[in-house]
Amino acid sequence: MKRGHISRPTEHAALRAAARSARPLPPVPALMAALLDANARQDREGTCLAAHRIVRVADFEWEDQ
Repeated sequence: MKRGHISRPTEHAALRAAARSARPLPPVPALMAALLDANARQDREGTCLAAHRIVRVADFEWEDQ
């Protein structure tokens, strides 16, 4: 028997609240430090996450110019 996703009662409310709130973007140097740290620890998921966030911040900063 295959089980589907069972959401908690507060899950939808938390997702809606997160979507409404503005998130400040971290500075690129901090993200670069996180990328280097994740890479040194051979943390593939952390490296990928940091790299994607760097691209997102750089794209956001590029649009402001």
